[in-house]
Amino acid sequence: MPAPNPNLVSLGSINQDGSKKTLHPADVSGRLTRARRLAALVLLLIYVALPWIPVNGFPAVFLDVLNRRFHFMGLTLAVQDLWVGFFLVTGLGFSLFYVTALFGRVWCGWTCPYTVFLEHIYRRIERLVDGDATARRKLDAAPWTAGKIARRGLKHGLYVLASLIIAHIFLSYFVSLEKLYEMMHHSPQAHVIAFGVMLFLTAGLYGSFSWFREQFCVIMCPYGRMQSALTDDHTINVGYDKKRGEPRGKAGTTGAGDCVNCMRCVQVCPTGIDIRNGLQLECIGCAACVDACDSIMTKLGRKPGLVRYDSFTGFGGGKTRLIRPRIIFYTGLLLLGLGVFGFAASRIEPMRANVLRMQGSPYYVTNNVVRNQFLVRLINKRNEPRTFTLALAGDLPGGLAAAGADAPVTIAAQGEELKPLMITLPEAAFKAPFKLSITVTDLKDGKTYRTKPFEFAGPDPSLKSNDYLNPSQYLQK
Repeated sequence: MPAPNPNLVSLGSINQDGSKKTLHPADVSGRLTRARRLAALVLLLIYVALPWIPVNGFPAVFLDVLNRRFHFMGLTLAVQDLWVGFFLVTGLGFSLFYVTALFGRVWCGWTCPYTVFLEHIYRRIERLVDGDATARRKLDAAPWTAGKIARRGLKHGLYVLASLIIAHIFLSYFVSLEKLYEMMHHSPQAHVIAFGVMLFLTAGLYGSFSWFREQFCVIMCPYGRMQSALTDDHTINVGYDKKRGEPRGKAGTTGAGDCVNCMRCVQVCPTGIDIRNGLQLECIGCAACVDACDSIMTKLGRKPGLVRYDSFTGFGGGKTRLIRPRIIFYTGLLLLGLGVFGFAASRIEPMRANVLRMQGSPYYVTNNVVRNQFLVRLINKRNEPRTFTLALAGDLPGGLAAAGADAPVTIAAQGEELKPLMITLPEAAFKAPFKLSITVTDLKDGKTYRTKPFEFAGPDPSLKSNDYLNPSQYLQK
């Protein structure tokens, strides 16, 4: 097997022989790092707080899969309303395109949940237990002693604890905190599915953040591979000013640029890349290298910004244009998505009714009366019981009658009711299939809702009644 080529550029987290390299990024401080930690803290607080914040009697975000109700900041969606979610998801996708076209992978480095958990929880635990990057590398190379075993046990125990907490909070988005607390006081056998989901999430979180780490961003996440299609020469990314930094040399070297080749930018990178090689797939735009380089420049009495947020055009000495055709197009898509989502959300009513034809024949003829049988499905999305009345609506022929729609229907809060409905019409009055609908009136506020039109079916009037009732006799003719 040939020896690895030391000059071959490879992934920063992969050794030359293809094995996984354990990265120990050094800690860094600076204005961007402080801002990123503040943003992560806010996001973590939001993640923890949303199941606690009541809105209209439910958590701010509560995906009640068991009862098929989905609550978002006071907006309650039934399964039939989930089509609105399409516009929400596409709107978020357009938003990501928009932000990427402007500021590159700022989402990855600042707000991605994976980055927030890894950099601001698990790496914080690692630094607390094992020390700084130098101490961690020494500990990795040290033989297994009682002290090393104790440190490893403490660190991975805290990893498991953090994974358990994150998994339980995630589960509360689907069962509510109250139900989750109740589950925790029973045997796992009483809630096998929920317990299994929690264990699976805990194992996945622990495996990802204790071992897989930055490989998820490099190998599994497709977003990094999309950036080349979403960005252009005016997109703001983290980059290195080659004009100012090259050629590299120690401080005081005649003819050398500002880069002193201290490797500090590489040491702090969470994915192990050298930003001086240009924009790379592994770069998540976290700006750790910006603060690291600025601190060195400040110590040397040189102007910060050798590594900075700028566009390819800006690094080349040109002027970055934020408003350009790509941004205008993405802005249009973003506004269109927001508009459609807002319109769709405004069409959602607190009560939903639809009519389903019962299984079996579409109609029956008995004693010269045509009968159609339906089920009226009523869903009350409010957090209080409501009483409704039902009535037939449309261009109705004389003699049409309904059984099952005469008495008021009381539906529990967030409840659902299936009400049988039998509609009859004298056969002599039936001329052709016709459309009708059901109006549902809320007795508390008087608001009226109307179902989609459905068809009343019957026999072909050109056939005699006795012929229709005896199809074999009709066929003999």
